[in-house]
Amino acid sequence: MSGKYLVTGGAGYVGSVVAQHLLEAGRQVTVLDNLSTGFREGVPAGADFIEGDIRDATEWLDSTYDAVLHFAAFSQVGESVLKPEKYWDNNVGGTMALLAAMRSAGVRTLVFSSTAAAYGEPVSTPITESDPTAPTSPYGASKLAVDHMITGEAAAHGLAAVSLRYFNVAGAYGGCGERHDPESHLIPLVLQVALGRRESISVFGDDYPTSDGTCVRDYIHVADLAQAHLLALDAAVAGEHLICNLGNGNGFSVREVIETVREVTGHPVPEVVADRRGGDPAVLVASAATARERLGWNPSRADLAGIVADAWEFARARESAHE
Repeated sequence: MSGKYLVTGGAGYVGSVVAQHLLEAGRQVTVLDNLSTGFREGVPAGADFIEGDIRDATEWLDSTYDAVLHFAAFSQVGESVLKPEKYWDNNVGGTMALLAAMRSAGVRTLVFSSTAAAYGEPVSTPITESDPTAPTSPYGASKLAVDHMITGEAAAHGLAAVSLRYFNVAGAYGGCGERHDPESHLIPLVLQVALGRRESISVFGDDYPTSDGTCVRDYIHVADLAQAHLLALDAAVAGEHLICNLGNGNGFSVREVIETVREVTGHPVPEVVADRRGGDPAVLVASAATARERLGWNPSRADLAGIVADAWEFARARESAHE
């Protein structure tokens, strides 16, 4: 398996793991990242690295590339509410520039890192790709706008494109794991409690109509996610924009995640019940039937304890490095 691929945002969490999987599959990888949220040490060994912005992709992209995998986006929901202009400028404006560079260079295959935030409050569960899209944040709206943009690009210019709408990505692979600043994802936040960096974990609402009263979310291991991107490259069809949800199809509650962290780490994790957060649906679970049918994708690391164990190993390694 060969080919040359540009990975935008490949110094970030998901992008770096996908770049690693591409290298392991024998493909040539160039990472393009401005390091505004990514980390230079996250770029896997064996990948070429360009420190630059996607708006300037025309400087580096040429016809020798087989495809682009696009992860370069701001992704903090709360920040997007406070600074929507930042998200429209980078996520939408930056992608417009990238698509223009691809068109100019004759690179006609794209895999886009989309998001379940495009759906907003679900009308039913599990969520399918045909469900209504009604994002509740500028982040989700910006990603949905890019999906619309890609649909037009495929129809007008023959782009072969796949958008992958992730649910909750977690775990670690090849020394790459979550290290957002600020951190907003549940599993790394609970692990910070286990490490003694936080006193407790906040449980936002314990009166939801779920088995234990806390919100239920669909978790997917980052390595399974990365494998979906490689399959998407091979499944992309000229003139078509395929959209696939990526999730395990079952959910775990907040309290189940906390208890799993206790079991995996052997550390106490005090929890504090807080008020519900606005816009938090009780259950968010994906239907990944389209990904199974069109990509041949079947997640192999659906066990929550395994996901947490990989994330814990990464968190401990980072803690040791900073001691």
